[in-house]
Amino acid sequence: MNPTTPTELSPPSSDAHARLAAARTAHWQATQRLTMVLMILWLCTGFGTVFFARELSRFTVFGWPLSFYMAAQGASLVSLAVIAFYAWRMRRLDRLHAAAATGGA
Repeated sequence: MNPTTPTELSPPSSDAHARLAAARTAHWQATQRLTMVLMILWLCTGFGTVFFARELSRFTVFGWPLSFYMAAQGASLVSLAVIAFYAWRMRRLDRLHAAAATGGA
């Protein structure tokens, strides 16, 4: 090889690598955003019901004060709903970004 001839700096599959890197970055950002929103929801139901227990006692659910219901069952049900929604949404995000990474969006 002649030292004066320009050499190819990037491999021919650099487009595929760039697409894969972009898909990974987008997937990670979507995952962080989803996790943050769901963690805030979980925090609000777990901490908020205890902090605002007196105010929530004015409302009733199935004949029980809302603060008691949330402490006994509601916070657990919200946590299960958060977990189920996370699993469902992450499955969709994984499929979406896997298709984008392979070029078949």
